Amino acid sequence: MKIVLRGGLVIGPTTSALTDIAIRDGVIVERGTSVDLTNAQVIDVSGCWVGPGLVDLHTHLREPGREDAEDVASGARAGAMGGYTALTAMPNTEPALDSVALVSFVLAQGAKTPLDVAVAGAITVGRRGELLAPMAEMAALGVRIFTDDGTGVQNPLVMRRALEYAKPLGVRLAQHCEDEALAAGGVMNEGALSAALGLVGRPALAEELMVLRDIELVRLTGGRMHFLHLSTGRSIALVAAAKAEGLDVTCEVMPHHFIFTEERCGHYDAQFKVHPPLRGELDRDALRVALHTSAIDAVATDHAPHAPQLKELPFDEAPAGMLGLEHAASLTYEALGEDPSPQQFFELLSRGPARVGQLREHDRRVGLSAHGGDLSVGSDANVVVFDPAARWIASKENLASRATNTPYDARAMLGKVRVTIAKGRLVVNEGVLQ
Repeated sequence: MKIVLRGGLVIGPTTSALTDIAIRDGVIVERGTSVDLTNAQVIDVSGCWVGPGLVDLHTHLREPGREDAEDVASGARAGAMGGYTALTAMPNTEPALDSVALVSFVLAQGAKTPLDVAVAGAITVGRRGELLAPMAEMAALGVRIFTDDGTGVQNPLVMRRALEYAKPLGVRLAQHCEDEALAAGGVMNEGALSAALGLVGRPALAEELMVLRDIELVRLTGGRMHFLHLSTGRSIALVAAAKAEGLDVTCEVMPHHFIFTEERCGHYDAQFKVHPPLRGELDRDALRVALHTSAIDAVATDHAPHAPQLKELPFDEAPAGMLGLEHAASLTYEALGEDPSPQQFFELLSRGPARVGQLREHDRRVGLSAHGGDLSVGSDANVVVFDPAARWIASKENLASRATNTPYDARAMLGKVRVTIAKGRLVVNEGVLQ
């Protein structure tokens, strides 16, 4: 049956138009104000934004190894509820995604879900920062991003060799920027509050030094680098300056870094423990300002599910990370401020990340549909409907994720995903999984 989205504001890269969209057999077949409604499921989306499905560059799906917290199937359900049609599974699994066999396994698990699940392969074997992983073999499967996320590549010589190896493959390396020698033992942002709480801090300099180091390595090698979950204004400024020079660098920020500050750690609540840590107000506000510029290429989630008993440990013993897929769209809308631009909203959550992850074009090798497009006739039907006027209360009891470690429980939200259509299939309708 054909699906018709009727009466919504369709958001293009530069302009918007009130128009209907008809979808059949996985593609957009009609646009206009008088589309054929014969044998159609008509969904009234008046007052809503209709845009390309959201793309997450940074999702921890935990499979293989930690399926008690999340697996590919449950993560895909959470992503669909959040408006995502494509997820990038990070390699922080047990074992790490550092081989053709493991990448193939996750791709196969992803193919069983309604969403497109891409994989980020590890840069080094076991994410140990020593021997380079077989990136060429993984790239042949369609892997386009490689990262040792969680620790980052600490050795500059190893990162240099990785950039040189990756360059002819046409792939992009992604770096978790924290110098472990500086951040060692730290559990929150280093400053007056960490001292008052008696907690070891992770200084902002640990992030900024590695950003600066890897910008220089990109300059030396001519490689391509994506900076993961940047959390300070200075880090963003360094990337913006590198872009202005013409270096091939991109970056992402996370909702928790532009929504919260380190003050949330003041009651030793491990739900707010993340790496890199929540920063102070100046950095939080700098990230919000940068959302309106070309300095930031993507809002990603760093969706990091954990088993409940782990987040109940004391703050300094609990693992870092929080859920993000089901709330990122609303939080980004909030952070964009009064009268937010729908073009910027979809640039940050869909079109920008699709470019970084090279998901703009269909990749038949791994069955990936095109994402982040302009919703023109003939394009793959990866579509989200976002209601900017909806008001709702987030609840950990209603999560689609297998885990519940969300810091947004009971938070009032503005803006909500109503419909998610992935590869032409209606996956979420009126906020309910189909």
